Amino acid sequence: MTASTSKQLLRTANYNRRSFLAASMAAASAVTFGAPSILRARNLNEKLNLAIIGTGGRGGANMRSVESENIVAVCDVNANNLNFGTSRHPGARHTNDFRKLYDHANEFDAVVVSTCEHTHAFATLPALQLGKHVYCEKPLTHSIWEARTIREAAAKANVATQQGTQIHAGDNYRRVVELIQAGAIGSVTEAHVWVNRAWGRQSAAEAAANRDILSVQERPQDKAEIPSGLDWDLWLGPAPKRAFNNVYFPGPKWYRWWDFGNGTMSDLGSHWVDLPFWALNLDHPLTIHAKGPAPHPEIAPASMEVAYQYGARGDRGPLTLTWYQGSHKPPIWQAGGIPKWNSGVLFVGDQGMLLSDYGKHVLLPEDQFAEYQRPEPTIAKSLGHHAEWIHACKTGAPTTCNFDYAGWLTEANHLGNVAYRVGKKLEWDHQQLRATNAPEADELIHREYRQGWKLA
Repeated sequence: MTASTSKQLLRTANYNRRSFLAASMAAASAVTFGAPSILRARNLNEKLNLAIIGTGGRGGANMRSVESENIVAVCDVNANNLNFGTSRHPGARHTNDFRKLYDHANEFDAVVVSTCEHTHAFATLPALQLGKHVYCEKPLTHSIWEARTIREAAAKANVATQQGTQIHAGDNYRRVVELIQAGAIGSVTEAHVWVNRAWGRQSAAEAAANRDILSVQERPQDKAEIPSGLDWDLWLGPAPKRAFNNVYFPGPKWYRWWDFGNGTMSDLGSHWVDLPFWALNLDHPLTIHAKGPAPHPEIAPASMEVAYQYGARGDRGPLTLTWYQGSHKPPIWQAGGIPKWNSGVLFVGDQGMLLSDYGKHVLLPEDQFAEYQRPEPTIAKSLGHHAEWIHACKTGAPTTCNFDYAGWLTEANHLGNVAYRVGKKLEWDHQQLRATNAPEADELIHREYRQGWKLA
């Protein structure tokens, strides 16, 4: 494979992921894109210098997962989290403002971003513009326009990128992708994705029944004391200013508030929609239709569903993908036509069905596939989600959740929320980044930022 060919494969949204992954992961050490000249000397025996943005919670876990390398800088708006980072890496530069971190960009090769969703793009874009490799937690961005901006910046930067969709590295997903792409259930016309989590705007009784971490139905009018060590203004970042309250912090309380996150749709959708997105070679939907409780201007719903219509692509025909969360479930699940797994992905083909979750899958009806001979594995075992990114930083090998792939997935998930909040079926023009029949969706596609914050 030539360097020019591999660049095209990585940059275009229309590559054949099945062929690309089978070939590239089987020879993961092959260089498939050219890194900036400053990084070409890197090899597997030489450690990267990493900057860690976000060191608490998920960020702390990400930091520990890349400690095979040199952690030279740590950043967190919460002094307690920052102290955790500096205690593990006492020689690292430290700051509570990631914007200041980039004043010393010559000190690091790559960045791990684990901030809250509403600041992902702001922490990620400067790294790409400076030619740094980036690992960013899911969802990649807070808005559709941001996802497009990051995807295009990553293509221009030509560096190693990875979204934190850790389950993508599991063997189960690989085997499902191989079965679907080998035609085990024939031509797939439907995919159904459901998750049992029901977190969001709901009563105290509903929250208790759904094991939500809190119940909130309106923005609180009172303010609480800001926790010691938290820079609340920096935490808000580009979001509109508001008084501190314990319903926003700590995470993941914030994820239900539209100003800071996008609820379960973008959070768990990053993991669960990933499987049909990968297996069916999806990118942009043609239409999006959502339903659920009446939308609230500030808080995401606990339960909802979204139907996406996708056009034909390559050797795949048109299909419908439907997302369900909380109390919403596929009709075939409700009727007992499939095992009632709490969360799952169902592929419906003209020759059978395939049901999967994170760790297992089954071909249905089982008696029909009793003698089925599975295809030989074509997608190699992952090095590990973080290790795959580190390896790519050093060698130029591909990652499986790079920002091209993750950008399209993030756009699609956010579109589900936009359709829900607008309250109508959207007709989507992916090139112009607009719903042609709903100009009122524009303000949700590209949000306004607080004064002093600009993404450019």
